[in-house]
Amino acid sequence: MSTPVPLAQEIAELWARHLNGAEVGVDDDFFALGGNSLTGIKIIDQVAQDYGVQLSVRDFYLAQTPARVAELIEQGRAVA
Repeated sequence: MSTPVPLAQEIAELWARHLNGAEVGVDDDFFALGGNSLTGIKIIDQVAQDYGVQLSVRDFYLAQTPARVAELIEQGRAVA
């Protein structure tokens, strides 16, 4: 039986797919990795589809790392 992948790691993998396969760690900065507003919007849309949580663009940009975005998703799930 495999161990579930932590949410922060799932988000890092999602970012990697949108950042042309860049290696992304859970504490890596979105903009330092070459992220831009268009990529951010695509990731926000994917998060809404995959996790049922709608992040604001502002919250996403302020979070900046997969670990912090995962925390926002957890908070959003708790409210829903």
